[in-house]
Amino acid sequence: MSSGYPDVFSAPGRRIGVEEEEAVLRVLRSGHLWRVDGTDTPALEHEFAELMGARHAAAFATGTASLHAAVAALDLEPGDEVIVPPITDAGTTIGVIAEGLVPVFADLDPVTGCLTAQTVAAAIGPRTRAVMVVHLFGGGADVEGIAEVCRPRGVRIIEDCAQAYWTRTPSGAVAGTVGDIGCFSLQQSKHVTTGDGGLLITDDPALARRARLFADKGWPREEGTRTHLEHGLNYRMSELIAAVARVQITRAVGVVADRRRVAQAWDQALERPGLTLAPRPEDHSYWLYPVVIDPAVIDRDQLVARIRAVGLPASAGYLERVLYANPVFTQRRTFGTSGWPFTLSERGSPHCPQAEILVGSTLVTIAVNENLTPAQIETSARDLAQIAADLGSTDA
Repeated sequence: MSSGYPDVFSAPGRRIGVEEEEAVLRVLRSGHLWRVDGTDTPALEHEFAELMGARHAAAFATGTASLHAAVAALDLEPGDEVIVPPITDAGTTIGVIAEGLVPVFADLDPVTGCLTAQTVAAAIGPRTRAVMVVHLFGGGADVEGIAEVCRPRGVRIIEDCAQAYWTRTPSGAVAGTVGDIGCFSLQQSKHVTTGDGGLLITDDPALARRARLFADKGWPREEGTRTHLEHGLNYRMSELIAAVARVQITRAVGVVADRRRVAQAWDQALERPGLTLAPRPEDHSYWLYPVVIDPAVIDRDQLVARIRAVGLPASAGYLERVLYANPVFTQRRTFGTSGWPFTLSERGSPHCPQAEILVGSTLVTIAVNENLTPAQIETSARDLAQIAADLGSTDA
């Protein structure tokens, strides 16, 4: 049995070195750990914007906070609708609900698990004001096609790139740079990490300003007065986090390149009837390695069990249920028993068949890590090839 593979929850599976240690010590010794009047957080924002080719960036305490700030920056009205995918973390929808907006679930591509131009077009209604496009597992959604549907209607686009550092979209653009706003996560399991943290990019100075104000109680500190211009929360990133993030973002390109090398070996191993692998692997950043099975050919439970048995973490369906099947949506557990803001919409209960099939019967994800050694890549690929051959055999 193969074992000892690195994972993202311990040092062997993370790229954290002396540079991060020195950054933390530098801030600690300065005595100034607060973002306000600090130097590392604005430096991080400048450096990340430059790295991503964006005009503006803003830093936040978490990736979810960056998504909430992005939604708040759009300045929408209560009851307005935001289209979201049903296979994603709840962080994609938390800010939508918190701003009094109604999340509307659209179905997904049956292979990538991402929104498509067709599914978004089918979900657009008279109160649709924005779409939250998630680049699931690091695979680039067709955000360009979605933009062609949305922009003539004045519908804004937020890209959730929490799993998608250096992912490329179908046009070759870097994920996060096609929509109005792109949001990134620095959470423990992401390609680069500070434990928690978030970043937002945009070319629109007004959106950048509103997002920053929202993260600091609506307080324009640069004006030198204690004024609160609008509603906001405290989502500030600390100087300690920013100092580590400044180092971590420089590692993103190498991390993604090494994950792609692992995925290339696994693609060769799993190229079998009954298994559909991620398209455009050269553009994928492989936060997870997704496989879509044909249940008539491959038994999903057996596949997951066999993969786990050789030491690779694997999951059937990624989520236990599609997001809208959780009690927060089915019971409208939001603000007391009011059901608000869902009560502001006349939409019926969501039903996204392709998403339900992915979670219920066809999707398998395998944890991939940039720190796999060449020997571990070879061993894991050999094991996966044997498993696929055994389970896909007509004699099985």
